[in-house]
Amino acid sequence: MPPSTRDTLLHIAERSYWEAAQDTGRPYRMSTLGRTLDDEGFIHCSSDMTQVDGVLDRFYSAVPRSDLVLLVIDVSRLDAPVRYEPVGDEVFPHVYGPIPVASVIDVRSLPQNR
Repeated sequence: MPPSTRDTLLHIAERSYWEAAQDTGRPYRMSTLGRTLDDEGFIHCSSDMTQVDGVLDRFYSAVPRSDLVLLVIDVSRLDAPVRYEPVGDEVFPHVYGPIPVASVIDVRSLPQNR
């Protein structure tokens, strides 16, 4: 049985950066499209698919979905703190540190561009 959404976070990743982290075993350090953890200070995540869909529509509409993956992150395996912070009218989880490869429990394809 998969963990509940309270125990997991979702992160839209550029496939090439995720695969590089997997290949090296080094923690994943991309925050959002074209920006690193060092650039942003945290890694952007979503709590559920509704938030993922909104982020895809607002920020990733020009990116082919085949270039992206959705990481499902087990919060209990993170070494960094997670803070839920307001962004506009919503509250999004932000991971304040790198994401260990071992904390990613699933990698999913994303729905096609609309």
